[in-house]
Amino acid sequence: MLCPCGTGRPEDTCCAPVLAGRPAATAEALMRSRYTAFVRGDRAYLLASWHPSTRPRRLRLEPGSVWTGLEIVARSGGTMFSTDGTVEFRAHRTDGVLAERSRFVREDGRWFYVDGDVG
Repeated sequence: MLCPCGTGRPEDTCCAPVLAGRPAATAEALMRSRYTAFVRGDRAYLLASWHPSTRPRRLRLEPGSVWTGLEIVARSGGTMFSTDGTVEFRAHRTDGVLAERSRFVREDGRWFYVDGDVG
């Protein structure tokens, strides 16, 4: 089965290892895995991949949201050689589009979502 994150790769060689605990190699890879977690309704992963300084206590997913595709618009930093990065994306749902410029940090070899500007 192809990964919902839009890489065109099978899920078991794309986001599944990251969702299972393997550190994401880049900020974009973490963002893609978070999109897949939204598609799957995986609250635990979404909270675990959120930086503790900005992580909410609870995460409410919108019931009935059907995610239909992901577009990466731009990226900056976020490589294995950096400690921060941004990924701008559009996540499509049946009821509209979520556009965000997300910020990420890498600590102890792991990428975390910090926050984002929704546009």
